[in-house]
Amino acid sequence: MTTPIRMSLSSLREGRWYEYIIRLVLGGAATVFAGFVSSRFGASVGGLFLALPAIFCASATLIEKHEIRRKREAGLSGERRAQMAAALDSAGAALGSGGMFAFALVFWLTVQSSVIGAFVAASFAWLAISIGAWFMRRKARPRRVSIRESGRPALPRSRPF
Repeated sequence: MTTPIRMSLSSLREGRWYEYIIRLVLGGAATVFAGFVSSRFGASVGGLFLALPAIFCASATLIEKHEIRRKREAGLSGERRAQMAAALDSAGAALGSGGMFAFALVFWLTVQSSVIGAFVAASFAWLAISIGAWFMRRKARPRRVSIRESGRPALPRSRPF
């Protein structure tokens, strides 16, 4: 079974305006902090802080709040589902950080010869590592056994991914 990679903009309607302001401010603060680190310790060290997923903490908290609110509107508690949704987001951030590391490494190794070429090569490295990590994660997950294979009903998925 394959799951296509999709993009859905419908989740943008779930957020409130102040939640987007929080994300913007935290992302901007992380960028300013990276600038201070860069001016003190050099661009190589400062660039590592730009790759820092500063928005992650705010994002995980907001995802949890959205899931709890959605489940409460349906008359359910929603705490467990909210924790699982935030965990899924953190797993995606961890997989994405590998791609960002690949981008930084390839760019650093190739930028002296050509800036445009370094950007293109680093972008391909990011794409390859991120998609490869996603596929490896899909393959590493325990496989669900169907009723026909086990003779008993399959357990419902406990993870949202």
